[in-house]
Amino acid sequence: MPAAYRRLMDLLYFLCVLIAGTALVLISAVIPWAVYTRYVLNSAASWPEPMAVLLTIVLTFFGAAACYRIGAHMNVVIVVGTLPARAQRFCNLLVEALMAVFALFMVVYGIGLVEATWLNSIAEFPWLSTGVTYLPIPCGGAITLLFIVEHLWLGPPPLGGFDAHAAPAAFE
Repeated sequence: MPAAYRRLMDLLYFLCVLIAGTALVLISAVIPWAVYTRYVLNSAASWPEPMAVLLTIVLTFFGAAACYRIGAHMNVVIVVGTLPARAQRFCNLLVEALMAVFALFMVVYGIGLVEATWLNSIAEFPWLSTGVTYLPIPCGGAITLLFIVEHLWLGPPPLGGFDAHAAPAAFE
């Protein structure tokens, strides 16, 4: 069971990196298009800026979950590093508990936000529900919760030989 959960988390991590990476590439294509239409064609397109904002939401919440899993997020460890091993373990458990509370908050209130805005649409994309654009919030929170369970149950993913950008074993 632990090995299967680890493989599932590897797959989920890969999907988060893929989604966040795709959003970043699309942002990198949309913004120059906005500049080109505004300054070269002298006729600004209305959709690139809101599209970049929507893609940034996707990048932020899926990318944050992926970074949390492998410990690539920003953290300050100067004080914790000076503590005895037992106090460090307590601090690490406290961080995981606080992250679980925050991730649960994202899930619960993110779902509420999605439900409250589901019937609204975005002016530049009238076919797109505003609720759909907020789905990365509860999804990112749920994925982060799964990664927290992994950290608490199995420990962080092994870094020895771990290539954060390689396809997980499930794809090989």
